[in-house]
Amino acid sequence: MRSLPEFSPVPLTLEGSSLLHQFFRFDWKTWRATAEADRSRIAAQAVEALTALERKSVDAPVRSGLYSQLGHKGDLILIHFRDSFEALNQVELDLAQTELYDYLSPSHSYVSVVELGLYESSRKTWEAASAKGLEPNTPEFQAEVSASLERASAAMAPRLFPAVPEAKYMCFYPMDRLRGEDKNWYTVPFAERQRMMHDHGLIGRRYGDVVKQIISGSIGMDDWEWGVDLFAEDPVVFKKLIYEMRFDEVSAVYALFGQFHLGVRLPIERLHLWLEGKL
Repeated sequence: MRSLPEFSPVPLTLEGSSLLHQFFRFDWKTWRATAEADRSRIAAQAVEALTALERKSVDAPVRSGLYSQLGHKGDLILIHFRDSFEALNQVELDLAQTELYDYLSPSHSYVSVVELGLYESSRKTWEAASAKGLEPNTPEFQAEVSASLERASAAMAPRLFPAVPEAKYMCFYPMDRLRGEDKNWYTVPFAERQRMMHDHGLIGRRYGDVVKQIISGSIGMDDWEWGVDLFAEDPVVFKKLIYEMRFDEVSAVYALFGQFHLGVRLPIERLHLWLEGKL
């Protein structure tokens, strides 16, 4: 059986839903100056448009979620899961056709794809292909690996194509792995990265009953390498989870974090109340 160094240093990944985060500031001054009848009409139109984006039918999974953002970074957050980037682009275009969009100013956005990293199973997959006498990087070897990934994708479909969780709070942040002169994640041997990611994952699993976590890959799609979404009924658990992870080797030595965004779930049918200053 071939040893690990003869295989790729790049772990295998599975990809699922295309994912778009939209962050907006709301022009409250102009909104307050708008006639009440116009505000009612605009709000009703927005609710209708967002309801159509939220799910395909009443009993279908939620694929777009609306949140009221805390802090100065923005006022509203929209999260969209779709089957393609074309579908996400259509979401942007659909929203732009609403009159409410005239009161919104994009403050940030993030484009990514739901990703499951396979540090744990990459080596097993490669070694299983090698045990069949297949040479790494040959078409036959790659076909064997691709078949294994297809089976894994089918088994993990609920995680790869998730619905927007119903939790009351969400936290989003982007992150990179360090590429410094002294410490560089991408020069660490695969076995060491595998060990560290295993230990790192144990922390997240301990919070699995109170936090829903969705990781998305964004290399080549946005300014950071990954996006992280956390959903929970109690926002304090975000602090506890992320704080504990800071002591883990992967985060303490090799992680870089972008801005954090916190939102409170805003049921679309209550948007008109939010526009009146009420949650």
